[in-house]
Amino acid sequence: MMVTLKKTAVHAGGRYPALRSWLGVSAITASLFVFLTTELMPVGLLTPVSAGLGISVGVAGLMVTLYGVSAGLGVPFIVAGTRSVDRRVMLSVLLAILTLGNLVTAIAPNYPLVLATRLIMGFANGVFWAIGVSMAMRLVPGRHASRAAAVVMSGISVATVVGIPLGTALESLTGWRTTFLIWAGLGALVLAAVLAMVPSLPSANAVSVREVFALPVGNAPLRLVLCTVVLFVLGHFGAYTFVRPYLEDGASATPLFVTVVLMLYGAGGAAGNLLAGHVVSRNPRGWFIAGCAGLVASLLSLLTIGHWRAGAVISLIAWGVCFGVVQLCQLTMTQAAAPEAFEAAMSLNTMAYNTSIALGALFGGLLADHLGVASVVWFGVALTAAAALLTLGARRRISPAVPRDAPAAGEQTGSLQP
Repeated sequence: MMVTLKKTAVHAGGRYPALRSWLGVSAITASLFVFLTTELMPVGLLTPVSAGLGISVGVAGLMVTLYGVSAGLGVPFIVAGTRSVDRRVMLSVLLAILTLGNLVTAIAPNYPLVLATRLIMGFANGVFWAIGVSMAMRLVPGRHASRAAAVVMSGISVATVVGIPLGTALESLTGWRTTFLIWAGLGALVLAAVLAMVPSLPSANAVSVREVFALPVGNAPLRLVLCTVVLFVLGHFGAYTFVRPYLEDGASATPLFVTVVLMLYGAGGAAGNLLAGHVVSRNPRGWFIAGCAGLVASLLSLLTIGHWRAGAVISLIAWGVCFGVVQLCQLTMTQAAAPEAFEAAMSLNTMAYNTSIALGALFGGLLADHLGVASVVWFGVALTAAAALLTLGARRRISPAVPRDAPAAGEQTGSLQP
């Protein structure tokens, strides 16, 4: 069994000072920030991108769809196929792909090239989600693994508070192409930080493709998590992808108002993430249901009072708080369902999550183009409610708690044996 020292983190790669370990966690958190903002950047830029490239808003939503398809479907195969590759090297390659992809998007002369580039970038995004949290958990002593995971996941809140709204603001000042160019530069800076701060992390968690897909066969709690993730992500991102067109149509929102309300949404997400960090380990299933119920209520609020700007602000803040809770709950439920095979379980979670983002954007685009953007919000209500009801009615309970001092997956044995 691994021996934990007071001042160092011990893992397959050796011993490292605590300061360097936490600097490495910070660099991985920054990586999550640039990956997530790159994935969701088109949410705040759909209108100018569609105008600039001469396409409809629904077609512009394919920038999210194809990104999610490759991020979801490719990840189990890539993670398993690279199971002998040092995870520091892998993360560096992923960031290089992200940086180059944003650069190509910024200068692309036509929409097909943009879509092809986003498709390639999606593969890198999916692999990061599968290995990133596990990397952070392995960098620190086992008793701090959960804290490291929470720090990395805080990048989600930072991305929604700062990243996406900042992209929207930059677009209004400089144009959408310059926005992607700036994000290419940011990706290069994060790549440099990873190379400087993250120590060598030989792969200790990855398993074969066959073992990855066999994992949920005999694991009912994991199957439940994957099904509920599909439903709530379909609903949430189907609606969220088209929040800017909805606000522009229903509340006559200006770009500045959209920027502000998205920042408030992100602040709500940070608050929800903080709240969940204190309570979710006690009953992740119960808090997941509560969070989904709150998402439904906030979407209904957006439909009823969202045509007033004050109503839109209240609805988006509540939406953000509930999403912050649900997001951390589903990660905790995944870890609780397969603690001995966390990276493999996260590969499946990432596949379900990102594929659902893609399908949510696709279905949302079809609904927006044919029935209006309000129908996309109703789509979100229906699917999120279904996720809550499925979890509520599940016969087999997910383990209600994840010990705060639990070591990272594979940390004690150095390998996974699911």
